[in-house]
Amino acid sequence: MNARIFLCCLLCIVLPAGMSGQEEIKRRQTELTALRDQIREYEGRIREQQRDEKTTLETLDDYDQQGTLLRRLVSKMRRQEQDLQKQIETTKGKMRTLEGELEFLKQHYAQYVRAVYKSGRTHDTELLLTSGSLNQFYVRNEYLQRFAAQRKNDARKIAAKKLEIESVQARAQVELTEERRMIAAKAAEEDRLTVQAEERRDVLQVIRKDKNMLQRELQRKTRAAKDMEGLITQLVEADRMKRERAASEALKHEAVPKPPPTGDFQARKGRLPWPVSEGTIVARFGNQRHPTLKTITQNIGIDIAVKPGTEVRSVAPGEVTYISWLPSYGNLIILDHYNGYRTIYTHLAEITVTVGQQVGEFEPIGVSGESLDGPRLHFEVWKERDKQNPEQWLTRQ
Repeated sequence: MNARIFLCCLLCIVLPAGMSGQEEIKRRQTELTALRDQIREYEGRIREQQRDEKTTLETLDDYDQQGTLLRRLVSKMRRQEQDLQKQIETTKGKMRTLEGELEFLKQHYAQYVRAVYKSGRTHDTELLLTSGSLNQFYVRNEYLQRFAAQRKNDARKIAAKKLEIESVQARAQVELTEERRMIAAKAAEEDRLTVQAEERRDVLQVIRKDKNMLQRELQRKTRAAKDMEGLITQLVEADRMKRERAASEALKHEAVPKPPPTGDFQARKGRLPWPVSEGTIVARFGNQRHPTLKTITQNIGIDIAVKPGTEVRSVAPGEVTYISWLPSYGNLIILDHYNGYRTIYTHLAEITVTVGQQVGEFEPIGVSGESLDGPRLHFEVWKERDKQNPEQWLTRQ
């Protein structure tokens, strides 16, 4: 009866670990399902436009956002696959340890069984009867009782260890099954991303040949630049209000206000590293003449032609304060370098940082993508509300 109670108690201890693993897998699958639902929403919009035989800038927007979600999905699946591999290795290690412990217990118990078989139960009686004194009799009897109890305890340990091994084996099977499913699903999503990228290139080709579309894109760029200026104004105003609140709180508590973070961005003017390891400026700061439409627009940053998938890095230490998507800009990141300085990176195919994250100089923050004008990175520098010429801040190439 005691052995059964012991095994039931052990079962209650061992099973939750396996259950928590299943709950973690379920949580991850929920995240992936949510991403897939968003992807399907964009697929539906694209199919509807294809049925109407319409190829518009909005179609390109849908492809861009769908592609971003697909890359995020694949990235998550890669990380989950790596986590599963680590879990499997940990489980295998635990299995080896448990099997070694079980083998030791079995050998130890076998020695006792052989000894009892050779001597028989009469050996215990003889040991007691040949006691030289009553005290020695009691001591030998106590020893024999403890010896027998230890052997029973060893038998219970062997049974418990077997149960623990079975539980770990079941957990390992769940993990292996999930890993195989994840590998197959990831491969399917990677193939899907390849097809999506090809379809997006076809849409780009159609739009690039349509002057009306190009004219609309110039108008959208102008609106996007104004939206960016408005966004920067909001961030600057938010900083001012934050400083005022901090000063007010300090005054209320008669304390010295905590100074805001500072950096050496200003001192690095002309010596900042480029946000990409290689590339060519194809659109400079200021007024730009469109090669096809011959119209003049203002560029509030610089455009650097790069290969698609080029790693994009922070030009200075700072904090990720804003991540979003804007028409004509695509995915974008804003970094705060303190003292009023900010840098902006747009046309990103993938973003690898999160809001609030601290980044160092030349630390990866994303991967470049392709705009309507070609594969490139758009880069801006701001001092408070004032646009800066990025070329004056970067090292000469």
